[in-house]
Amino acid sequence: MKSTASLFRALLAVSMLAGCSSYRPTPAAFHEVLDQPYRLGAGDRVRVTVFEQDGLTNTYSVDQSGYLSFPLVGSVPARGHTAQQLEKEIADKLRQGYLRDPDVSVEIDRYRPIFVMGEVGAAGQYSYVPGLTVQKAIAIAGGFTPRANQESVDITRDINGKVMTGRVVTSDPLLPGDTVYVRERLF
Repeated sequence: MKSTASLFRALLAVSMLAGCSSYRPTPAAFHEVLDQPYRLGAGDRVRVTVFEQDGLTNTYSVDQSGYLSFPLVGSVPARGHTAQQLEKEIADKLRQGYLRDPDVSVEIDRYRPIFVMGEVGAAGQYSYVPGLTVQKAIAIAGGFTPRANQESVDITRDINGKVMTGRVVTSDPLLPGDTVYVRERLF
């Protein structure tokens, strides 16, 4: 009887500790996407240059449905495309009765914002800049609060149309559109 009670207490302690842990391993695709070319999404702004066509050269935003509204040709799909793919898409549309041999260049003017939430000084939306890490984003958001877990954070990221969340260390790089959540520490 005494060994059964000891076993029960041990199992109860293990289950309580397991219940406190909300650890979610980072999906493999989470870090693989860092090595791939950047893909455009809603909220990005691009600078399109059509050489020798000053009326078409301008800055354009990718709308919420993932399209770019371009003069003469109308809506051009941009979500999920790289800058080079968008160049080809615009050039192909311009070749269809507008320009004989358009020379199009696309560069990213402004990336979609990141969001920092949880135990930080000033949670909110912030501009993304290339090379931004979790640690730098938290510094921009006013730093950690005294209750913050400073070891790791949860990041929610859209990968090929699928939203994934994973736990990473603060030295990990961020991508445009990421949401960083700083958890409260247990003790």
